[in-house]
Amino acid sequence: MDDKLIMENLLNTTKGVCDLYMHGAIESCTPNVRQAFTTALNFELGMQDELFQEMQRKGWYAPEQAQGQQCAKLKQKYTPNCSCG
Repeated sequence: MDDKLIMENLLNTTKGVCDLYMHGAIESCTPNVRQAFTTALNFELGMQDELFQEMQRKGWYAPEQAQGQQCAKLKQKYTPNCSCG
């Protein structure tokens, strides 16, 4: 198993853990439990960012840049047609 594959596995696992912690925070019914999940989520998000930055630095993760036209279409699609005021 090469370093790139190990990093990909770590990043994917970290993303999954973030998802679990986020749902734990959303579904928690007491402030103490919510805070525990939120603290764990913030730690995990930091770890995810470090993994992403290192993979990007090595050229192993190159996010695709959205084209201006794509952004404009999505903005138009999801901006509510509101005639307020």
